[in-house]
Amino acid sequence: MELVILKDIVIIFAFATAVNYLFTKIRIPTIIGYLLTGIVAGPSLLGIIQSPHEIEFMAEIGIILLMFTIGLEFSLNHLIKIRNIVFFGGFIQLVFTAGLTALFARMYHMSWGAATFIGFLTALSSTALVLKILQERGELTSNYGRTVVGILIFQDIILIPLILLTPMLGGQTADIGAKLLGMGSKTLFIMALVYVGNRWIMPRVLHLIALTKNQELFLMSILLVCLSVALLTSEMGMSLAFGAFLGGLMISRSEYSQDAFSHLIPFKDTFTSFFFVSIGMLLDLSFVGNNIVLVLATVLLVIAIKTFVASGTAFVLGHTFRGTIVVGFAMAQIGEFSFILAKTGQTYQILTDYYYQLFLAVTIVSMAASPFLIMIAKPMANLLLKFPIPEIWIKGLFPLKEIEVPEMQNHIVLIGKDSRSLNLSRMASRMKLPYISIVFDPASARMRQLKGENVIYGDAMNDPILHKAYIETAEIVVVSIGDAITALGVVEKVRAMNKHAYIIARSKHVSDIEDLYEMGANQVIPEEFETAIELFERILKKLLIPKSEIEAAVSRIRDDNYGIFREKDENNTFTLTDEIPDVEIVVLKAANYNLFPGKSLKEIHLRKQFGLTVVAVKRKDTIIENPGSGFIFESDDLVYILGKPEKIAELTETL
Repeated sequence: MELVILKDIVIIFAFATAVNYLFTKIRIPTIIGYLLTGIVAGPSLLGIIQSPHEIEFMAEIGIILLMFTIGLEFSLNHLIKIRNIVFFGGFIQLVFTAGLTALFARMYHMSWGAATFIGFLTALSSTALVLKILQERGELTSNYGRTVVGILIFQDIILIPLILLTPMLGGQTADIGAKLLGMGSKTLFIMALVYVGNRWIMPRVLHLIALTKNQELFLMSILLVCLSVALLTSEMGMSLAFGAFLGGLMISRSEYSQDAFSHLIPFKDTFTSFFFVSIGMLLDLSFVGNNIVLVLATVLLVIAIKTFVASGTAFVLGHTFRGTIVVGFAMAQIGEFSFILAKTGQTYQILTDYYYQLFLAVTIVSMAASPFLIMIAKPMANLLLKFPIPEIWIKGLFPLKEIEVPEMQNHIVLIGKDSRSLNLSRMASRMKLPYISIVFDPASARMRQLKGENVIYGDAMNDPILHKAYIETAEIVVVSIGDAITALGVVEKVRAMNKHAYIIARSKHVSDIEDLYEMGANQVIPEEFETAIELFERILKKLLIPKSEIEAAVSRIRDDNYGIFREKDENNTFTLTDEIPDVEIVVLKAANYNLFPGKSLKEIHLRKQFGLTVVAVKRKDTIIENPGSGFIFESDDLVYILGKPEKIAELTETL
């Protein structure tokens, strides 16, 4: 029995593993590794892949799973909210990109029909590539991420009408109007089905399946929804990928959508890798070698046109200068669905073999360059902002209303647009603590401003934004930014402007802790580690472990993993709790414990009974250090106690 496809899979995995290991070490996006794997193993170089059609089939599954997970992360309500971006923004980007490209295509001695066709090919961007990168960076629902996703959705929808119009560009006259009318009615039907499924059917069906507690059944049900909706749209003449996206939207409203997402991640990542490998296999290296100057010049021209038009579209939609640059760079490549359209154009003899090969080469090279373009988009925007740029370009067509922030001192500054920062602002508001939020998302900032919150829109990397939040007089600054590089820059700027603020920073990984401390953070909370600790605490509580033992165990775990980094003063010298890692300082409100009010330090026998020491007491605005044995506690006092975690736990449990 010949296992050709299995051999090809082993070859692809072997090449991809080696290349990606090397690329990970030198910090090059893994997508480039997959494309390179396809080029090396494909027919242009080694030619060791014997089942290209089977690989393409697996690549199609990868696209289906990728788009399905994108739909899961979105919601139908979210899609309805960005309908202006989808239809208005998508239409502007498509028409202007196609028109501008067609004008330049005439320089390549093409007919108007071929030039127009090339314009539409170029207008389509890579849904799979861009959304995969945004998903990995956690930016799908960011302000610019919503715009990119909206435009890509429009491109997927418009693909079918473009295919129907292709015969006209080839000189054939068919009943296009009837076909477009039929396609429109089918689209309305599928959208109605998705709406009904999202709102009523899928939440109930998934709930019934989840009650069985059968994970295998749950996974099969999710895959059934994904593949069946994709197949349905394919039978109606639309793309499989668009159907998979709609299938994800059907489930997104369900409380089990995140569980479904986590189940599909390994399958999605594996099969998506085949897609990028199959793209790399299409590249004809001999054609590129013989026309290297033409290929590179055309790639630069395509990137310039697409970046310019996409940036202009983002500006019309109200993005700031930084947002326009990021959207432009994200949309700068030609997409995978252009291959489908190009094949159709070749069938109707709109494209000659020469221009078809040029199109393939330019598409693959632009896709390979795309991860790097997205990576440098924000630094490029920061660089360009140093030049004199009109104010309207910087703030956008619809700038946020400037709110008057009263002068504040000893307040809290919350920097970040994630859910953690939002929840902190709600808690601070409930406790009536003075705070200001800095949010780099105009949509979120506008919504929170309308609710009466002290929210400033802007990038915390810019000094004027920090000045507006009175960072110089802030007592506590919380930096909750997912990107480590940005977080480091913000912490450094805050520390330079305020030597005495207590800076708390969130990091995704324990490995980032030391760098954040070096920039000036007083305390760093590693997200992945603290989540594990919280889960571990719940496990111990379920096992009925005493609270004092749980707190002592958690304290030891923290010290073992990042105890030496846990708390530094503003001069980056270790505090007492750093020098003696087995002790910690806690603050107790005297009114909550009958042991304190009206009694002296000598009467409570804190050292004798619990082995703890009162190091200070805060009474109103006065700090009383090392109170004497005759010191009398009052109800409003805040008592600072030093001791071992297990002894502190014993005290609080006893009282």
